[in-house]
Amino acid sequence: MSIILMIGTFDTKEEEFVYLRERLMACGHGVLSVNVGVMATSGQFPVEIDAAEIAQAAGADLHVLRGAGNRDRAMEVMCNGAAIVVQRLYQAGRFQAIIGMGGGGGTAIVTASMRELPYGVPKVCVSTVASGNVSGYVGIKDIVMIPSLTDLAGIHPISRMVIAQAAGAVCGMVEAELPLPSKGNAPVIAATMFGNTTACVQACACRLREQGYQVLIFHATGTGGKMMESLIEEGYIDAVLDLTTTEIADELCGGMMSAGPGRLSAAGRRGIPQVVAPGCLDMVNFGVRESIPVSRFKEGRVFYSWNPNNTLMRTSSEDNLLIGEQIALRLNASQGPVKVMLPLRGLSILGEEGQPFYDPQADGVLFSVMRNKLKPDIEIIEMDMAINESAFADKAVQLLLELIGNHNGS
Repeated sequence: MSIILMIGTFDTKEEEFVYLRERLMACGHGVLSVNVGVMATSGQFPVEIDAAEIAQAAGADLHVLRGAGNRDRAMEVMCNGAAIVVQRLYQAGRFQAIIGMGGGGGTAIVTASMRELPYGVPKVCVSTVASGNVSGYVGIKDIVMIPSLTDLAGIHPISRMVIAQAAGAVCGMVEAELPLPSKGNAPVIAATMFGNTTACVQACACRLREQGYQVLIFHATGTGGKMMESLIEEGYIDAVLDLTTTEIADELCGGMMSAGPGRLSAAGRRGIPQVVAPGCLDMVNFGVRESIPVSRFKEGRVFYSWNPNNTLMRTSSEDNLLIGEQIALRLNASQGPVKVMLPLRGLSILGEEGQPFYDPQADGVLFSVMRNKLKPDIEIIEMDMAINESAFADKAVQLLLELIGNHNGS
């Protein structure tokens, strides 16, 4: 039997949580109840961690919160307190999975606590907002969001079905008894890839696996870059093959696949080896063509429809000036070994000669800035070829293995 933590606002959703608790116990598991609702409940089931303890963990008093009537303040306190308490309970071995339910406010509190838990711990949230953009709630963690279909306002045929299936989902996940993520014995290398650098990165991964390395490939769509940086920060990663740094173009040019200002930083802080290339920095990602804020860009921009929902914009010389400076700034802060590779004949499939994004002048600006701004101890290897050529992958693997060998021997 496993213990499943059940978290939510029991003051406003008590009836729903009574039913959820029954379903979890019917599956043969114990329930640890955590109430994050500010107001009083009718006490229809045992609550092991009450709202007063949650508020106290965040340095607040529940009675003061109730009297103040300030919803924003209450939300802030309960979000912070829930994250602290749930993490503490997990570290103490009190539960093996977590499930919660809520509307917009409840979902914010529930998922704030879930985001503090390690990857692999089952996390399920039934939410009224699960059908929209949930990136703000999920972040970069493995939270399963289940749409409530109707408002969480009583038990009826629809809510009964959704809650029962959510209970079954989290029970099934915890019963799977899969090992939590760990590095194991083989060193772990993180690599970044996009459709436009797939040939290169897959070739690198194949060669590295033949050498006994584990390779985790992250799709450079914003979320992928954030996930990689997080895993590096948490110590899961031993070295980085960052050949697709395109998310920085989206960050600086207003695209939809930015990984934020923390991109290209964690490996440097951790001091682990990294080989970096400007893969797909010749493009910025937008949605459908009509969604592009064309008024922000000069005339003459080149666009390419990658698929019906994804339009790419070619970066300009002006863009590449900023991009190159940012890459140099971030890599110059590295505490570990770094090598930079420049594919002089194309940063992507679309950037090769004869393709829509072929623009040697714009690429040249990027290369020039990196040559001039990177600190002297970061070696730059210029390759007279496109990034997806086999020889480029061979060289990238060679350089990374050399860095790893030197780093481990130091």
